Amino acid sequence: MLFAIGGMMLLAQGTDLIVLFLGLELLSITLYILTGFAYPRVTSEEAAMKYLILGAFAAGFFVYGIALIYGATGSSSFAAITAALNEGSADRSLLMIGAGMVLVAFGFKTSLAPFQFWTPDVYEGAPTPVAAFMSVGTKGAAFAALIRIVTLALPELSFFWQPLLATLAALTMLVGNLGALGQQNVKRMLAYSSIGHAGYILLAVLALGARGTEAFLFYLLAYTLTNLGAFAIVIALEQRGEALWSISDFDGLFRRYPQLALAMAVFMLSLAGVPPLAGFFAKLYVFTAAYDAGWGWLVLIGVITSAIAAAFYVRVVVRMFMAEPGRTAQSEVYRGLQIGIVLAALAVLLIGLVPAPLTNLVEQSLIALGG
Repeated sequence: MLFAIGGMMLLAQGTDLIVLFLGLELLSITLYILTGFAYPRVTSEEAAMKYLILGAFAAGFFVYGIALIYGATGSSSFAAITAALNEGSADRSLLMIGAGMVLVAFGFKTSLAPFQFWTPDVYEGAPTPVAAFMSVGTKGAAFAALIRIVTLALPELSFFWQPLLATLAALTMLVGNLGALGQQNVKRMLAYSSIGHAGYILLAVLALGARGTEAFLFYLLAYTLTNLGAFAIVIALEQRGEALWSISDFDGLFRRYPQLALAMAVFMLSLAGVPPLAGFFAKLYVFTAAYDAGWGWLVLIGVITSAIAAAFYVRVVVRMFMAEPGRTAQSEVYRGLQIGIVLAALAVLLIGLVPAPLTNLVEQSLIALGG
């Protein structure tokens, strides 16, 4: 876990493509191990192997992309790449090919369509705490690196990467939310949900400037609290030696564990973007920034897919409160997990009811970073 967090910090703060590659590999190798941590469960080992093989292909794209960018500009530093573009000394054709390969690698790490095929299988097979960690930590670090690359190293090539990212955002929102509709496994549903939310986060990346960065940070924090809370509920319902991952396991949850049901309802409705929860203001912030940047058609797709997403989120809520209990077994909820769920639910409620303090904090953070 510590090595993984170290890799995330390198990704979020690196200003050189080589540093980003080291951070990405440090994070990836630790995640391969964590995914297979549930030995001897076969699905965990299978997920780890799938993640390793596909991750190796993504790393190959990243390395080859770095090599082409270095060949085009003579450097792997963001500042030097920008200077070469401004001076006209860079081979733009070679640079665009390299940039495209780097985008493919980040598309894999952030679960952007059509590079998302590994996500449902890996999330389902990995231990649930690891899946929760991957769903927010990996996505946040990779998007932080991506937004630095396009804004610091490749702003002169916006005519090239903006249409590519816009297409990926539209595909990701559609694939993620439509794919979640037919899922009966909660972990797979949350995996497809995370794919859809990656598309919404990508809208903030496309909205260049301080407004887009503010929307990115706000959405990332709201999504992190909400998604970690939802996975924490799944962890709380897991029996020792028995995985309760089917949506039918949530039938009548309010009658068995009213506190868990209420918290899960908060998280599901926030992911759906229902006011006045944090998810609503996060989506509003992102959609507004994207619309102001001229991406109205993407915002329309985002609104439509958000309506589609409400169907599978609300389905879980309805089954918790309206269906007859399908189980009588008691699950053990540890105090630390209880505290985490309560804090996440309260934060989601407070951010939704009083978003101004978080908005001010995001603006101050950008000022402190020189954004």
